[in-house]
Amino acid sequence: MHSGASVHLRILPAAAGSGIVFRRIDLDGFEVEAIGRNVARVSYATSLMKKGVLISTTEHLLSAFFGTGVDNAIVELDNLELPILDGSARPFVEFIQKVGIRQQRRPRTYLRIRREVELREGNKFIAVYPADSYSVSYTINFPHPLIGKETFRVELQDGNYLREVAPARTFGSREDEPAMRNMGLIRGASRENCIVLTHDGVENPPLRFADEFVRHKVLDLIGDLALLGKQILGNVVADRAGHAMHTALVSLLLRDRTLWEETTLEEDFRAAPVTSHAAAGQMA
Repeated sequence: MHSGASVHLRILPAAAGSGIVFRRIDLDGFEVEAIGRNVARVSYATSLMKKGVLISTTEHLLSAFFGTGVDNAIVELDNLELPILDGSARPFVEFIQKVGIRQQRRPRTYLRIRREVELREGNKFIAVYPADSYSVSYTINFPHPLIGKETFRVELQDGNYLREVAPARTFGSREDEPAMRNMGLIRGASRENCIVLTHDGVENPPLRFADEFVRHKVLDLIGDLALLGKQILGNVVADRAGHAMHTALVSLLLRDRTLWEETTLEEDFRAAPVTSHAAAGQMA
C-alpha cells in the first residue's frame, strides 16, 4: 500500500505460546514479534521494528488472525511491508480458512480488564472497560457527504467479525493523493485495494456496507490491539482515535499490570494454522 514494493508472504504454523512472529526471509530470517514493545511508528499504518528491522502495515493480518482465532503463527515475508490485497482482512481470512487451523493443547490466556482506562487527545478518545466478552464501539466523523458521523458496535463472538468486519476496506481521498505521495505514502494504492473518495462520491462503487468506513476503523483497532499478545475481555470504545491512540492504549495496558488479570475460559484452546503458503497474496 505505502511502499509500492512487491512482497511474497507465507504463513506457517507455530508452537503453542509462540504468539505471532514476523520473519524477514530477505534478512537472514530475522524475527520481529507482534507485541507492543516493538511498535515503531504509527500514522497511516502500524509498523513494528526490532534492531532496525521494519515490518510495516501489520494491522490487517493481525486483525484477520484474531477473527479466525489464530494465536500462534510465523509470518514470512521478503520485504518490509505486508501485502494490502483488496484493502480489507477478508482475503487473509479466506486463505486461513482454506487451509484450516488446528487446536493446540494449551488453553488460550486472555487479558481480563479489571479497571477502566481512558485516553483523550483533543476530540479523540479511546477507552476500555471491564466486561465478560470482547466488544468494540467506534465513532468517526469525516467532512465528506458519504461519511460524516458514523458509529458501529460489534460483539466479537459467534462469527460476527467474519461477517461484519473483515470485508471492510481501507479508504482515502483523491484530493489528498498528491500530498500523501509526496510524503512517500500510498505508492501502491489503487482502486483495487482501497475505496477512493472523490469530492462528493466514490470512484469505485459499490460499498460493501453503507457504513464501511467506520467498520474498517474497527478492523484496524482489532489488529492494533492484537499487539497486546493476548485477546482481551473488555469493552473498547473509540471516537476518532486512529492508530496512534490504539497503540498508546496497548502501551499503557502493557505497562500497568494492575489494569488487567490473566485468565482462561473453560474449553477454550489456542489455535494455529494447519499450514499456509501465500505468495504475493495468493494461496498455493
